Amino acid sequence: MLQRRHNPVMNRAPPSDSAALRWDVFCRVIDNHGDLGVCWRLARQLRDAGQRVRLWVDDASALAWMAPGALQPSPSTAWGSAPHVTVLPWSDATRPEPLGGLEPGDVWIEAFGCELPEAFVAHGVRHRATAPAWINLEYLSAEPWVERHHGLPSPVMSGPALGWTKRFFYPGFTAGTGGLLREADLLAQQQAFDRTAWRAAHAPALQGGGRLISLFCYEPPGLAGLLAQLRGSADHLLVTPGRPLSAMNMAIQTAMQAPTASPATPVAIATPAASTPHTMAWTALPWTDQHGFDRMLWACDLNLVRGEDSLVRALWAGRPFVWNIYPQHDNAHHAKLDAFLGWLDAPPRLRRFHRVWNGIESGALPALDAAALADWQACTQAARQRLLAQDDLLTQLLRWARPSG
Repeated sequence: MLQRRHNPVMNRAPPSDSAALRWDVFCRVIDNHGDLGVCWRLARQLRDAGQRVRLWVDDASALAWMAPGALQPSPSTAWGSAPHVTVLPWSDATRPEPLGGLEPGDVWIEAFGCELPEAFVAHGVRHRATAPAWINLEYLSAEPWVERHHGLPSPVMSGPALGWTKRFFYPGFTAGTGGLLREADLLAQQQAFDRTAWRAAHAPALQGGGRLISLFCYEPPGLAGLLAQLRGSADHLLVTPGRPLSAMNMAIQTAMQAPTASPATPVAIATPAASTPHTMAWTALPWTDQHGFDRMLWACDLNLVRGEDSLVRALWAGRPFVWNIYPQHDNAHHAKLDAFLGWLDAPPRLRRFHRVWNGIESGALPALDAAALADWQACTQAARQRLLAQDDLLTQLLRWARPSG
């Protein structure tokens, strides 16, 4: 497949010659808020690029902690608005009354395969002289078929938009895909970050030689094995709220046999007792916004992440990480994980850790010794350099949205 050569774009901003367009981004919160997390990052980056965004979502409640203070109450919306970003209930796009005075959007995005409400489409057909840029923003994968499908047309065969065309947009890790979300000033933010101060504030009891490890997971089969490996070490585990904390509380009973080691309630900063051969130091963190989550990844020596958004953020963090991939009933996630590890050029121990962590292989997790983490960090940073040499997702979306594109 012939591909256009890309010059390095270290910390490059999106094209400045793109006119301000109105973007309608649709998102359904299926599970774990990952879809909303991606869409909110996209909305923020579009706004920062001078675009106007309407984010239509069926459940925006997670924005209360994901983006606290970002939305101000608005008499014309149910969820609220920020400069150049309005968050609207999905239900408003299904009824003629709220749509009545709506200015037609220039770009429509169906995030993660959600179908646009027919009433919204019909309103656009009635009030637009030409079709919008209609984009089906798909899930992230490193599998080889992604390059073949990225950009393919999808003609609308029925309904009010009969004859219009959508296009598939696949995020990805290679120059032949849609790229990954990346803020224009991401590297500058990382360079200005005070890692030492963050670690002192969030793990003040971290002992000399101990590693700081973040846990943001589903229910990985390898969790009990990890806790057994860390038992009695000087390492400190930061456990994020929700499913990770529940998984931790379940696994700790078996792996550590020390129920009293669990904090009674999640706290922002904890000072557990020094580790003994039967315990380990860990902190249950509160909910944090996206900026806080990123800074946690930058601060830690190892990040255990899940889903799509946190995988991408772990790559940008440049620290060693392990991915808890979303499990699928037909085990399709096995091939998806292997494809990612292949693109990452993961060393053997990192591949093995991923497969045991996700329950694809049985046996013990490889040891988290200094040599392994140094090898994994070199692998992550090499992958990050490859990604920085490619156009990011926002740059490509803006290119697609231009009438001349």
